[in-house]
Amino acid sequence: MSQTVTKDMTFAQVMRMHPDAVKVFAKYNLGCVGCMGAQNENLEQGCSAHGLDVDDVVNDLNALF
Repeated sequence: MSQTVTKDMTFAQVMRMHPDAVKVFAKYNLGCVGCMGAQNENLEQGCSAHGLDVDDVVNDLNALF
């Protein structure tokens, strides 16, 4: 069964799904690894706060699978 990343998942959930998720976050200058908000903030909230298109980030994350 394949896994799918969705925009309502938290950054922490995604990082637990695949270790290379941090590389995708780094590509978008998202410092999620050390961010306290990573436990509670979902991808849509974080991307919006950083002026990013959440769909671009989610697509790149799903490419890992």
